[in-house]
Amino acid sequence: MTIHGKGGERKKLMATSVLCRRVPRLRCLPGLKRDAMQAQNLHDKPEDDSDEKKGMKGVLQHQDGSSQRGYRLHYNPSPYPRSLLNIETTWSQGDNEEDEPCLSTLAPSFWQQSNRYSVSCSRHLSSTKNTLLDLAFNKSPEPEIQSLSQRHRKPIPPDVKVDTRAFHKCRAEYSSISLDLNQQPSPVEWEKALQLLQKVTVLKGSMKPSDVSGFLLELSHLHPDKMLLVRNDQRFNMLLRYSVENLRLFTLFQLLDVLQAFVWLDMPSAHTVLELYEVELSRRASQMNLHQLLLAADLWRCIGKQVPQFLKHLYESVHLYLGQVGTPELVQLLYIIGEGRHCPKDLIHPLERLLMRHLQHLLPEEVGTVCLGLFKSQTSLSEVAVTRTVDKAHSVVEEMSDFAVVNVMKFLRFSYLFHRAWLQAMAQEVPRRAPGMGVKGLMHVALACSALHYRNDNMLMGIASRVPSVVPHCRSKDSSKLLWAFGTLGFPPVESPNLYPSLTEGLRQRKAEFHRYPEHLLTGLLGLAFVSKFPEDLLELALSPDFVNLALKSTQLELKKDLYTLDGSVALELPQWTGPRLSRELRQEVAEMLWTFAQSDVCQKPEVQEAESALKDLLGGENFVCKRMILPHTRSIDLEVHLDAAGQPIPVNQTLCTDTVSPDNSPSKQVSHQGWGQMNIGVTLTDELLLQLTSTKRKKEKEAVTVAQPISLHRVEPDDGDKLFDTGVVLTRDMTDLLTKPSSQNVAPRDSKRTEKLAVQVCNRNHFCSQSQQLLGLHAMKRRQLRLAGYRVVELSHQEWFPMLRKSRAEKLAYLHGKIYSGQ
Repeated sequence: MTIHGKGGERKKLMATSVLCRRVPRLRCLPGLKRDAMQAQNLHDKPEDDSDEKKGMKGVLQHQDGSSQRGYRLHYNPSPYPRSLLNIETTWSQGDNEEDEPCLSTLAPSFWQQSNRYSVSCSRHLSSTKNTLLDLAFNKSPEPEIQSLSQRHRKPIPPDVKVDTRAFHKCRAEYSSISLDLNQQPSPVEWEKALQLLQKVTVLKGSMKPSDVSGFLLELSHLHPDKMLLVRNDQRFNMLLRYSVENLRLFTLFQLLDVLQAFVWLDMPSAHTVLELYEVELSRRASQMNLHQLLLAADLWRCIGKQVPQFLKHLYESVHLYLGQVGTPELVQLLYIIGEGRHCPKDLIHPLERLLMRHLQHLLPEEVGTVCLGLFKSQTSLSEVAVTRTVDKAHSVVEEMSDFAVVNVMKFLRFSYLFHRAWLQAMAQEVPRRAPGMGVKGLMHVALACSALHYRNDNMLMGIASRVPSVVPHCRSKDSSKLLWAFGTLGFPPVESPNLYPSLTEGLRQRKAEFHRYPEHLLTGLLGLAFVSKFPEDLLELALSPDFVNLALKSTQLELKKDLYTLDGSVALELPQWTGPRLSRELRQEVAEMLWTFAQSDVCQKPEVQEAESALKDLLGGENFVCKRMILPHTRSIDLEVHLDAAGQPIPVNQTLCTDTVSPDNSPSKQVSHQGWGQMNIGVTLTDELLLQLTSTKRKKEKEAVTVAQPISLHRVEPDDGDKLFDTGVVLTRDMTDLLTKPSSQNVAPRDSKRTEKLAVQVCNRNHFCSQSQQLLGLHAMKRRQLRLAGYRVVELSHQEWFPMLRKSRAEKLAYLHGKIYSGQ
């Protein structure tokens, strides 16, 4: 549609032309093409989100003609109306972000492009040239349209809504440092708005800064339903241009008024004119007091635009106002820091001191806001500060909203703090609250429990009962992380028959999202594999060459290990599988990478080295023990031992130890060597001797081994294992030699036709749920697959083996003898 005019005079519309272009066909992954029309580029890791927030934009572009000047308006149909009630979806999205929209209702094709309609006009706006302005208005955004399938999709009942700014209701003081989005200005009539727009065309360049700010403020009082009409009006774009020309002439109060007007006008966060306002506000930051800085930051937050330059000035200024920071200022600052996804390192300690000073004055909802801000900005406080903050949350937990409770769980997950009192309270609160919670809150609670290795069946059942009804609102992220959390904690499918199938179906419904976020599919499938669930259609997609290539190109995440674990699990647990597999070269590459890491990490741990050494002494030498990754896709090592039909040790094929791993993820054929029949192996360890070893008090030996404690995972409970195995005898060398012959008595029946292969595992507390004997998902899967591969698993539990490290060599040998031969 083209309008011709000259000398600023209005001309009649002469003609209308609509140019359409065919959308090019793009290649998509098999199985994803039909679903891609339902996807939108959204994500969960801190990144630039301008592409996610494109709405209705008016962009003016200058055109220089031979006898006239003009401008071009590029109009882009909005993929969906942006609402002030949903401003949380317009800020930065990240892996720790819980506010992404569900793609079932907001999902045009990620490759689809809209037509572009151009309006050219030679109306002369101003005699003043502004190069910066020209650059801003000459930027052309990428257009988007809504797909046909999206328009006709059956609507889904809304998910539970949460008020993420509810803490502003706690104190009247927030009114001076934030915008109350519930206080909509008194509306003006549409006729009044038209009169204001007409004045713009009359006054033009003669408008004063007060006129420009006043017009914008009045227009922002329109009913929200009319905002789109205003923003699409050419005269409004003229007003925006004049506002930029007067930018440096605005008083500070006028500048903040204009920014507030942009909030109510529902300005698209990616509108290029906003960049110029950020520059100007950053320039004036040194002239602003603390309240003005916080208010401006909150207005930017309401608009939904990332303003790192302005926030940098805000954080630098905070150091000057530390003495003026009260409780509301601190909470608002932490809120802004969280939404900005960054806290400068030099600000962490001052913030921690302020938090400790004001902690007891925080109201329940403010505690949740503080925890969320620290979580989103990934700000690490000292252990004491974290504990005291959660102590405060625990003292007011019954008064906290569901949203605030979830925020504390996120903070615990990030800080990796096992706060016993809080988690015990959650065992009561979560089942009570779950029926009214939204899917994102449920996901974060489950994910925090899995990260802390905390399994409480009441909590899990409460969440599991609620999840199937909210699956339609699940993003691929929600479904995958719920599957991961429940699988990691070993939640049995029989306890909630609809849980795993509904979440698996949720993944199928979001297949188009895997094109951008392949990690979500792998995360969900691994969670299912932990509980022996293998949806073959999704596995075929995950292991397809196209998807593997897509995953390997991921620059943010290392997905090779996840693919390898999934591939190895399919090989063992789906013997009839005829679908795709990873290439042998890729399997070998990942296996070598895992083994290299294991050699520098777990293989060097004292508990592993001592177990390997003692087993070699017990069984007759180094040829009888092989330290390797039997199933490398499970990412941990084992001490492999072979016994013949009579229970006598057989040397392990040393080629296995040399190669360390088998990329095929299947047990290699073992080569049997001579048994112990021709070796000098001592005498049989009798029951009487074993009784003496385990029931007589022994003297403390000077040569007791001093062993370092296992690495703490940040505030874990002390081990009670020191209370075990505190008896024994002082043994002579002859008695020690007796321990080198395996007992033929009390040995479990064995298959006389084959060699028995043992996988001795040195376990630590991090293989199990907290204060439980329940193995975590990956380790439970490994044991299951070792048995499928023909191994008998021998566990050296951390409660038994770690205290044993301080005892004599003879006692260690006696303990291992019982484990290997009697299954004790």
